[in-house]
Amino acid sequence: MAQTAIEIQVLPSIDAIAAAEWDACACPEAADGFRPLDPFTTHRFLKALEDSGSVGPGTGWQPSYLVARQERDLIACAPLYAKQHSQGEYVFDHSWAHAFENAGGAYYPKLQVAVPFTPATGRRFLVKPGFEQIGMGALVQGAVKLAADNDVSSMHATFCTADEADAGRQMGLMHRIGQQFHWENAGYESFAGFLDALSSRKRKNIRKERATAQGFGGQIRALTGEEIEPHHWDDFWAFYQDTGSRKWGSPYLTRTFFEIAHETMRDDMLLVMAEREGFNVAGALNFIGRSALYGRYWGALERHPCLHFELCYYQAMDFAIEHGLATVEAGAQGEHKLARGYLPVATHSLHWIANPGFARAVREFLEAETRAVDEEMEILTSYGPFKRSGEDHD
Repeated sequence: MAQTAIEIQVLPSIDAIAAAEWDACACPEAADGFRPLDPFTTHRFLKALEDSGSVGPGTGWQPSYLVARQERDLIACAPLYAKQHSQGEYVFDHSWAHAFENAGGAYYPKLQVAVPFTPATGRRFLVKPGFEQIGMGALVQGAVKLAADNDVSSMHATFCTADEADAGRQMGLMHRIGQQFHWENAGYESFAGFLDALSSRKRKNIRKERATAQGFGGQIRALTGEEIEPHHWDDFWAFYQDTGSRKWGSPYLTRTFFEIAHETMRDDMLLVMAEREGFNVAGALNFIGRSALYGRYWGALERHPCLHFELCYYQAMDFAIEHGLATVEAGAQGEHKLARGYLPVATHSLHWIANPGFARAVREFLEAETRAVDEEMEILTSYGPFKRSGEDHD
C-alpha cells in the first residue's frame, strides 16, 4: 500500500493553527493534564512571544512556522523563524556570518528552528506520537527546501535533543556540540542532603554564600501560580531591563510579554523575589517543566553579596528538591556554576549550509570544535564540587 503524501506548509502566525492541534505535536505528554516536558514550544508560549511583539516585524525574528500534514491531519510542526541577525540564539555563529560575508556572500537572511531568546534544551522537531521518523524527515526536508527555494544561506536548529541530533546527522545535517551547566537531583530529600554529597570545602563555601545572601536585610519569596500578582511584573520588568541593557543593549522581550504570560502561563513560572524595606530589589524568573526547572532571567536594582547565587541557583535547587524535579537548567554559559553543583552537559544543534565550499569549511571547524568541547567538559567535570570516594564528612 502506497504511503499517503505529506503536505508541508509555512504559517506566518501561530494563530493560523489551533492550540490543541499544535500542542498535540509539541507536548503530547500533557494530554494527561500534567505539565509538558517544557513550556517553550507550547502554543501559549509562542503566542505570547508573537502577540507581545517580541518576535515579528522589526525584531529580526519573522515567524514562519513549519507544519506537516498527512491526509489533512497534522503529524509534525516546528517553530521556524526567518532571521536577519544572530541575536537571541545562544549558539554563536557570528564568525560564520563574518567569514561568509567577507568572501562576498550574504549570510542573512537565514532560517532558524528555535525558541527565541531561550537556551533551554528540548524538542525542536515536534512530532505526533507514532510519526517520529516520517514527521521529522518531513520537517527537515521541508526546512531545507524552503531555504534552497528562497536562496537562503543556511538553516539551523538549536538546542535540540540528542535523539534529534542523531536523526538529523543521519539526514546529512551538520551536528554541533555545545556546553551548558545543569544541576542533577540525585533524589535528595533536602538541600542538606545535596550538601552532604559535596566535598567539605565546597559544602562550607555554599553554606557561607547562602547565609550571606539571606542576610541582605530583607526576605526572599518563591512565588508561582496565583501567588504571582500583576504588580510583581512591574518590579521584574525593571530588573530585566537592567540586565538586558548591560548584556544585550536592549531587552529581547517586551513589557507586554510578561503581561500575557501572567494571564496564560503563571502556573508554568517560578518567580523568586528579594524584598527589602517593602520594595522588591532583585528577582529571578524560572519556567517549570515536567521534570526540570529552567532558569531564564535575573536582574537587580541593588547589589548584595551572593544574592545572585541564592536567587538563581540555590532557590531553584530548593524548588526542584521539594517538587521532585530531576534537573535544573540554569541558562547559558557560566563556569562559576560548577562550584555550586552544576556540572557540564552537552547541548546539540543541527545546521545546513547551501554553499558547498562554505559547508565543507564549517564541517571541518565543527570537527575540531567538538574535540575541544569534549576535552573541556571532561576537565571541568573533574573539578566538580562532589566528594571523592572515601572523603570524610565535616
